[in-house]
Amino acid sequence: MGRGARDGLVVIALLLIGAWPLAAQTKAKAENVPVIPHTSVPNFFKLPPDLYFGEGIGIATNSKGHVFVYHRSGDTRLFEFDQNGTYLREIGQGLYGLEFAHAVRVDAQDNIWVVDEGTNMIIKFNPEGRVMMVLGRRPEPVAGPFDSTLPATPPEKYRFGRPTDVTWDAQGNIFVSDGYVNSRVVKYDKNGRFLKSVGGARGSAPSEMNTPHSMSADAQGNIYVGDRGNARVQVFDNDLTLRAVYDNVGNPWAVCVSPGPHQYLFVSNSNPDSNPAPSWAITGEVYKMELDGTIVGKFGKAGKGLGEFSTIHEIDCRNPNELFVSEISAWRAQKIILNPTKAPTTAAAK
Repeated sequence: MGRGARDGLVVIALLLIGAWPLAAQTKAKAENVPVIPHTSVPNFFKLPPDLYFGEGIGIATNSKGHVFVYHRSGDTRLFEFDQNGTYLREIGQGLYGLEFAHAVRVDAQDNIWVVDEGTNMIIKFNPEGRVMMVLGRRPEPVAGPFDSTLPATPPEKYRFGRPTDVTWDAQGNIFVSDGYVNSRVVKYDKNGRFLKSVGGARGSAPSEMNTPHSMSADAQGNIYVGDRGNARVQVFDNDLTLRAVYDNVGNPWAVCVSPGPHQYLFVSNSNPDSNPAPSWAITGEVYKMELDGTIVGKFGKAGKGLGEFSTIHEIDCRNPNELFVSEISAWRAQKIILNPTKAPTTAAAK
């Protein structure tokens, strides 16, 4: 085996040690939850010939209904599709900050933000695809792309340890879940100036975190953190003071708060990407919740068929009745219709 191959195996081993097994995926505590009818729109994403999805890591929409899919293929790649699922372009091809995708989000001004776990960077693109802001710093090549050393050294204001997600409040303040190594949430102002953080030492006490994996904000600026390793969602106010804990919906791989006058929280108890056999019967579903934690219903199960879910890694819920999900193990993304009134006639998964 050549040196390059050995180095690659070491990198993969370090990644797996850092990402799993932090905690076994667990069955949700919630019982007798109503099932929400749903369907998947077949063949929604129309890729050009010889272009394919890799691991579906991130997915987001803008105000025009365009869909951005952030995935790990031969390289980390960010594709844009129009509202009908037709491929438009690739953003950031060859960019220094793209190494190992983790999340993509679109803000209120249609700026596109990607979180890259491999380079420890959060990158803001304007709607035209130009880089406008960078948070974090890529490690020196000698350090390798994945630093999963635990226990973590004291976190720094402007450096991350395998970050996982980003969100904002109405004032434009930026919140980053600094996930696998530092286990914290960091708040910056709209210009990227550090304000404060919560967490930092991996733990299970209130306000501590064990792999904050996904994050979303409501209209009041409350921050919903998918504390995956602790099998709970922690809700912080805008000043990062803990307000609530929801621990009945399994291990939250992906969380999303819908916009609009009546906001909902979606939480995915995803089938883990390691696909252990016992997990298939107890994971894979997505919960729809009121912001106070009341469960409205659930939908989906583990599987690779249309409407089934094979490791949801991110959810877009701009329209709470038309969701987009990205999936790791099935190498795809799906458009999901909740409470469908008729069978879809157009286009989810490639």
